[in-house]
Parts: sequence; C-alpha cells; structure tokens
Amino acid sequence: MSTDTSTNADTEQVRDTGAVPVTVARGDGIGPEIMDAVLFLLEEAGARLDIEPIQVGREVYERGITSGIEPEAWDSLRSTRVFLKAPITTPQGKGYKSLNVTIRKTLGLFANVRPSRSYHPFVPSPHPDMDLVIVRENEEDTYGGIEHRQTQEVAQCLKLITRPGSERIIRYAFEYARAHGRKAVTCLTKDNIMKMTDGLFHRVFDEIRTEYTDIESDHWIIDIGTARLATRPADFDVVVLPNLYGDIVSDVAAEISGSVGLAGSANVGEKVAMFEAVHGSAPDIAGQDVANPSGLLHGAIMMLEHIGQPDVAETLHNAWLRTLEEGVLTADVARGRDSVEVVGCRDFARAVADRLGKKPQELRPARAAEVSSSYALKPVKKATKALHGVDVFLDWDESDRDPDVLGARLEALTGPDMKLVMITNRGVKVYPEGFPETFCTDHWRCRFVASEGAGAPSHKTVLGLLDRLQEDGLDFIKTEHLYTFDGQRGYSLGQGE
Repeated sequence: MSTDTSTNADTEQVRDTGAVPVTVARGDGIGPEIMDAVLFLLEEAGARLDIEPIQVGREVYERGITSGIEPEAWDSLRSTRVFLKAPITTPQGKGYKSLNVTIRKTLGLFANVRPSRSYHPFVPSPHPDMDLVIVRENEEDTYGGIEHRQTQEVAQCLKLITRPGSERIIRYAFEYARAHGRKAVTCLTKDNIMKMTDGLFHRVFDEIRTEYTDIESDHWIIDIGTARLATRPADFDVVVLPNLYGDIVSDVAAEISGSVGLAGSANVGEKVAMFEAVHGSAPDIAGQDVANPSGLLHGAIMMLEHIGQPDVAETLHNAWLRTLEEGVLTADVARGRDSVEVVGCRDFARAVADRLGKKPQELRPARAAEVSSSYALKPVKKATKALHGVDVFLDWDESDRDPDVLGARLEALTGPDMKLVMITNRGVKVYPEGFPETFCTDHWRCRFVASEGAGAPSHKTVLGLLDRLQEDGLDFIKTEHLYTFDGQRGYSLGQGE
C-alpha cells in the first residue's frame, strides 16, 4: 500500500494490478492518530490500496480558505472517487460552513449508512440483541442550509424534500437490505404534520416498497418510532429516513448499542463515496494515545466492501470482533471493568493485527456485501401546474399586533382581482375569526386568491397586489406562490383554516 501520489498513467497501471486509489485525510484532533492506526491495520490485513493524502480541516481554515478544502484536494477526490476521512474540526464563528456537509452535497453522496450493533457482553449495552442499520438521506431537508432572518423576531429555515432524492435513498435502503440478508425496512417521517414534505417521502416509500415483496416494510411517525427504537431496537432492521431525523436517530442508535465511538459511517453517491467515523475530532484527548480507532476502522471496513475487497473487509472485521471477545479494549468502552485489558490507540491496533485470520467465537462473524448506488429513476408524468394565489409574508409590528387591524387594512388593498382569505401567525390562523389567546410575533402570512369572477391569477396580478401593499407602507419580506398540480392543492392549509 503506497502513499505516493501517482500520475494518471501510473494510476491506470495501479488499477490493473488490483490496487485501488483512495484519497485519505488525517483530520484534526484525534484524527491523525486514529487514521495512522487504521492505515496500519489496512496494510496488515492486505488491503490493495494506493493512498493519495490530502489536507482538509482546521489547518486549511486557518490559512484563510473558509471552505476547509483546497482545489487540489477536490481534484484528488474526483479522481479516486473514494475518500477515507478522519474527523475534522469546523471552527466556530461566522463564515465557516461544515466541510462534511459541503463534501456530501458537492459530490452527490446521497446515502449515509450507519450500522449500529450491540457487542454485549464484551461492550456493555442494555440492548444485547440490537443489530440495525440507519440509512439516512444525506443532501436535502433542512441541511440545504437555506436560512433567512426575516423580521426582528423571526428567522426561517427552508426544508426541501424532492421526489428523486427520496426515491434514491429509499431504493438504496431496500437494496442494502437485500444485499445484506436483512428482512425489513422501516420508514420514519412526521407526515402527520408536514404533509407536503414528509408526506412526499412517505408516498415514495409506499410506491417503492411494492417492488420489494421479499422484504417486510412499514412506516412509523418519527417521534414514537424514535422512542421505540431507543427502548426496543431489536424491533428494527433497516431504517430509512430524511436527513435531520437520520442525523439524530443514528446517534441515538450508536449510543445505545454501546458507544458512539464504535460507529462507522459510509456516505455513498453514484460516482464517489466517503467513509468516516460517526464521532467528532475530540481535541481534548488528542495526542494522548487514548482514542478509540474503532469508528474509523468500521468506516474503512465499509470502504473495503464498496471497492470490491470483501475478503479483506471480513478478515479485518472478524479480527476486531475477536479482539473484543478477548477483552482488549480502549478506555472509553472498558469503563473501569477489572476483567479487561485497557490499552491505548496504537496497542489496540496491534491487538487487532495479531488476531487477523481469526474469527469471533461468540459474536456473529462479519459478512461483507457490496450495494449498488446507481439507479434509473422512475419516470413521472409531468403535472399541469396552475397558479391559484399567493402567500405574502409581512413584517408588521403596529397596533399592538392586532390581526383584525391588519386584516381590515389588507381588505382595503385587495382590489377587484385578488381577495384576502386568511392571515396566519407562526402557522396559526388569526384572521378572520382568530382567537385573542393566540400569541403573535411580528411575522405574518397573508393568503390571497383570485376574486370571484376574476379568473385565474397571473404573475402580473400578484405584482399589482405587491405594488399596492408597498404604496400603503406595508413591508412584504417574502412571497410564496400557491399552485395546483393536476388540480390538486400544492400548499398546506393554515392551522385552523
């Protein structure tokens, strides 16, 4: 396993001999020491790799590159298409975006896969039968990072769920289940509240599940589903869910299995894949040789499956399991037990290397499998889209925030073409016939539709309405057009409407 960067011609020659080019970043905090341990184990296990080192993270940020990654590093990632990354630190403060999120979205890494398995009794866990996999959508949802401060009191974050994004991740979850001999896929959403966004994710799940009749499938609302997963994780097998929920639930699953420090993560796209530990850079213990390399090692094991070296993946994973069984542990999972041998990062790696070729005697042996991440999306008939009205959002903080005062003022401005049907505040209808108990901020959604006999509204109609609002001194801060698709409403009702 070479660490020299090769030319294109050299790379083709390396591929011919079976070695796979892999971009490696040693990261920040404990990153360099756990990466050294993992690279040592990959070499000892016979992984056929050609390493291309790059630098990302804190040192790059501190050189004034706010993305945390230099152009040359992107070139390596797009060339090798495989990235093994140690944890990095994103500096706190203005102007710094998460490099992890940037890499995932820039390279189209739509699937985040996080297995969580109990290793009880060798790593204590209240759930000895737990063995599940979280498959998290990795690009959309609130992680678009599209946020705005709209008034003195209100900020917003846009939640974006797409049909193709949902289809790709849900199909990946079913393919993963089939490839790994899993029996069931569960979808978690909050579509009883977010009927448009989470509702779309659930509908796509219901469509795709019909193609996998060999796999059981069901849907849970995210809150009770998470509660059930935290208390009865053995009830779940493969869980697929949108980005934000997946981020939270995967950490819950990792922690109740025994330790977040054991969990690895695969970020998979159609062309590129990134592999890492779930945990962060832990700068408080950096350089002390006490870090646990297991999370990054599990990421590397998933990498080996992805690049077509399942033999090495199984050998390495089984040696790690045998090491646990024989009571050789790092301090974070030993937890003061007298019956185990507590070792540091380097010695733990050596202990795993000493057991290469051995299999666990009590824990279930590892089984590697490769999952395709390239799918042809199902064609969808293009819907007839028609403008029905507009929601105009106002920054208004007058007359003791009385909705009736604002409503009367807007009624006088509607004109012959548009009529006001509703005002909401934080989603709750406050006009007409609002309740005085409803708490209101300075942020108002005002819904307008075409007046009777005026015909369908147009963009020109909307602009005319906005002109009248501006002339009256009302501060409109945002608009959302209200559309129908094949005659079906494409926007939510107000709470209480």
